[in-house]
Amino acid sequence: MATYNVQYYSVKLNIQNITPFEVDGIEYHADTCLPLIDAVSRKKLKFNALARYTYPGKRLTDDTLGINSIGYWDANEPQDWGLDWHRNEGIEIHFLESGTMPYAQEGVEMNLSPNSLTITRPWEMHKVGGPNIGMGRFYWVILDLGVRRPHQNWSWPDWIVLAPNDLEKLTTILRQNENVSWKGDKRILDCFQQIGKAVDGDVDGSNASKIRLLVNSLLLFLLDLLVVDKVKLDEELVNSSRSVQLLLKELEGSLSENWTVEKMAKSSGVGLTRFTFHCRQLTNLTPMKYLMHRRIEMSKRILQEQLDLSISDVAYLCGFSTSQYFATMFKKQVKCTPVSYRKKAFVTP
Repeated sequence: MATYNVQYYSVKLNIQNITPFEVDGIEYHADTCLPLIDAVSRKKLKFNALARYTYPGKRLTDDTLGINSIGYWDANEPQDWGLDWHRNEGIEIHFLESGTMPYAQEGVEMNLSPNSLTITRPWEMHKVGGPNIGMGRFYWVILDLGVRRPHQNWSWPDWIVLAPNDLEKLTTILRQNENVSWKGDKRILDCFQQIGKAVDGDVDGSNASKIRLLVNSLLLFLLDLLVVDKVKLDEELVNSSRSVQLLLKELEGSLSENWTVEKMAKSSGVGLTRFTFHCRQLTNLTPMKYLMHRRIEMSKRILQEQLDLSISDVAYLCGFSTSQYFATMFKKQVKCTPVSYRKKAFVTP
C-alpha cells in the first residue's frame, strides 16, 4: 500500500486488493486519478477525500454505499498536472469555491470561476486542466446510481431521503438535459464547505451520518437551482437509440479490440436485437458491417500517415487477425489492395 502525507492529509491506495465491479453484467474499473496522486506525493497541493475502488483517499465504509468518492483539493500555487479525458462510473458534481480552472466536457471547453458548479453523467467524457490545473479549492461528489448509459433507470442509494416526487423530478432533470455548468448559490457553497470539514474529521466512518445528511442537502439545493433555472428537457436523450449511438462513437477509439455483436450490445447496455435494430437505423449497416467499415477507414488513414508500418502491422492495429483477411476485406471495400492504395496515395500528379 502506498501512502502519501501532504500537510496532514493522507492518500491511501491499494489497487491490488480492489476488484472490478459490474452493472447489468458489464464490468467497470474506477479511475485511479494517477496524476492527482503524483501531485499529492510531490506536495503540490492539499488534498483530502473518502473513496472506494481505485479512487485515492481514506476508505469509505459501507454506511455510505453509493458514494464512490467525496472530497476536495486546495491548490495555492500553479499546478503542472491535469486529469485528461475520462469518465466516472457515477454522476459527479464538481464545485469550485475559489480560483480558476480549465475544464472541458463532451468537447465544450471553459474556464471555471468561483462558485462554478458542473455535473457529469457516467457516459460523459470530461477533463480537468488544460492541460494544467489552475489554482483553487475544488470539491467533488461521485454517486454511483447503477447506470452507465443514458437509457438506463437510475437507482439512488437507499439513504437518500428526498420525497419521492422531488427525487423523481431531480432524476428527470438530470437525465433529460446535459447542460454542463451552473453558478452555485450560497447554500451550495456552505454545503460543500461542510462536506470538506466532514471529510477532514472522518475516522473509519465516524462522520458517515453527517456526510449522508450533507449529500441529501446538496441534492435538495441542486434541485432548487435547476428548477429555478428552468432547464429545457429533451426525452430523446434517454432512449436506447442514444446509448447505441454513444457506443458506436466509442468504437473509434477501440477498433483493435476483439468485438462481436454480443460484446457491442452488452457494452451499450441494450439487448442484442434492439442493438442491431438501432445500429441499422443509425448507420444503414449491420453492427459487424459497420465495424468492418470503420476498421477499413482507419486502415486507410494509417496506410497514408505511417509509412514505416508494414501491412501486417496495420492489419493488427485495426483489429484484423491476419494480414490476408485484412487485404481481402480492404480490396472488397476500397477496390484495390492495401499496397496499391498506399502507392496511389503518394503518386505525384
